Amino acid sequence: MSYVEGFVLAVPTAKKDEYLRHAANAAPLFKEFGALRHVEAWGDEVPDGAVTDFKGAVQAKDDEVVVFSWFEYPDRATRDSANEKIMSDPRMDAMGQEMPFDGKRMIYAGFAPILDAGKKGAMGYMNGMVVPVPSSNKETYRAFAETAAEVFLEAGASRVVDAWGDDVPAGEVTDYARAVKAQDDETVVFSWVEWPSKAEHDAGWAKIMADPRMQPGGAPRPFDGRRMIYGGFSPILDA
Repeated sequence: MSYVEGFVLAVPTAKKDEYLRHAANAAPLFKEFGALRHVEAWGDEVPDGAVTDFKGAVQAKDDEVVVFSWFEYPDRATRDSANEKIMSDPRMDAMGQEMPFDGKRMIYAGFAPILDAGKKGAMGYMNGMVVPVPSSNKETYRAFAETAAEVFLEAGASRVVDAWGDDVPAGEVTDYARAVKAQDDETVVFSWVEWPSKAEHDAGWAKIMADPRMQPGGAPRPFDGRRMIYGGFSPILDA
């Protein structure tokens, strides 16, 4: 995998089935445009945060659920071409008129993976994270992520991906920078962990929390963890 388009959005809880139909109808078009994989994951355990959280990132209302979604492309050029087609294809225009969510509050951006560990394949559960990292700490963050990935994979995760912000636009209502209160010298990282099932996720997290490599007291994290947003999501589409 060489490029990721990452999305976070708020969908009315009552429109889950409608949203899934909408995404399923769009999936073949994105494949036609060059996407290698299209994942939509429904919020399952999305906690409130003291400083930032996923709900605040997309101004989710009480009757809405946060969705964490991404497309995987072979490279940025394919992704850019796909976005051009999305804007001009009449089929996408028709679908855009019937979106079962508020597109003005959706956040999206392009990310270049700096870590992709484990095996690709079907998953039963996932963790999604977005974090601001000082741009000068990119290599330090990569080393941190590599250690964390080892712990996650040993605990039962099937795949870990960390992707560095590459094309992160400012939005009129919401955007990734505001989601994590990113400063001018910081870059937004889009990350996820795939698990075979929710049960293996729960068991794995108990091991992760007990692993000495993840305990405080070692080298400081190369980012402000108070502004990291995270949650657990159940895949509803993996195309």
